[in-house]
Amino acid sequence: MRRVWVIATMFIFILSGCGLFGGEKATKEIDPPKDVTYVGDEQSVQEKETAEKEKATETVQRELYLIDKNGFVVPQTFALPKTNAAAKQVLEYLVENGPISELLPNGFRAVLPADTQVLSVNLKQDGTLVIDFSKEFANYRPEDEKRILQAITWTVTQFDNVKRVKIRMNGHDQNVMPVNGTPISEELSRDDGINIETNGVVDITNTHPVIVYFLAQDGKQTYYVPVTRRVPNSEQDELAAVVNELIKGPSYGSGLLSDFQADAKLLEAPKYEDGKVTLNFNEAIYGSVEKNVVSTHVLNCLVLSLTEQPGVESVAITVNGKAELVDESGKPLSEPVTRPQNVNTGSF
Repeated sequence: MRRVWVIATMFIFILSGCGLFGGEKATKEIDPPKDVTYVGDEQSVQEKETAEKEKATETVQRELYLIDKNGFVVPQTFALPKTNAAAKQVLEYLVENGPISELLPNGFRAVLPADTQVLSVNLKQDGTLVIDFSKEFANYRPEDEKRILQAITWTVTQFDNVKRVKIRMNGHDQNVMPVNGTPISEELSRDDGINIETNGVVDITNTHPVIVYFLAQDGKQTYYVPVTRRVPNSEQDELAAVVNELIKGPSYGSGLLSDFQADAKLLEAPKYEDGKVTLNFNEAIYGSVEKNVVSTHVLNCLVLSLTEQPGVESVAITVNGKAELVDESGKPLSEPVTRPQNVNTGSF
């Protein structure tokens, strides 16, 4: 019996030494050596981290309507982080001391009062975007009231599915603005205009609006400003009216500029076909002593202004019926020029 016990004891000792019962030697053999690197797994982790980082920094170009030093509401294009809540995001970037602070160009300021919160945005099936602001929305300067309405409307209607805007504050519909009492229509839209000029208009009921783009400058920075002008209802040719307002130039004392020569004029009515407008000018359209050169700013103002008209997608220019023109960079203007996707990006 004693012999059997001794053999059994030796057998247990041998098994224990082999580590089958979880001894120290077993741990060393089961755990992978610490200096082994699994390349495939490491690459997978790195690729995942890189993808997540790229996704987090992915941006998209958005237009934000801000107020410039002259008091005009002006589009400026910024690369904003990509998000599924784009309409809410652009509104948050209109708030003073908000995320726009580090991006503001010289001479510009945000339009919504500091601490304003966008409580919700709700897009209805008819294209109306209902925006609910916090109570801080009412803390603005009286002279900014109409600018705020225009900036909100034009900023959110850059999205194709947003046609109109309705404003609420703390869940309550606003029929008038809270400071100066400017009436708010049920459906604010771009048809209400931007930077509206009424100087010299005697009978507004016999006029209708057109939008033209002029120039403004702050130091070395030049940018384009949309202005709503009133033209007589007797003006039957809307395209010609736009061109003539551009040639007429900005109002005196507005701070706006123009590159058009005063004696520039259309030699015939604009021709429209399949989205393209063809303009035939006299030689005063040239903005340089060099023959056949059209100023970049003249070209851009024409394209921006005319493509605000329904159905206009591109603009072609001829002089005395000939299309032998170049822009300031020497590029031939033999093809129609289309509207840029974004305005005031630093490179048009």
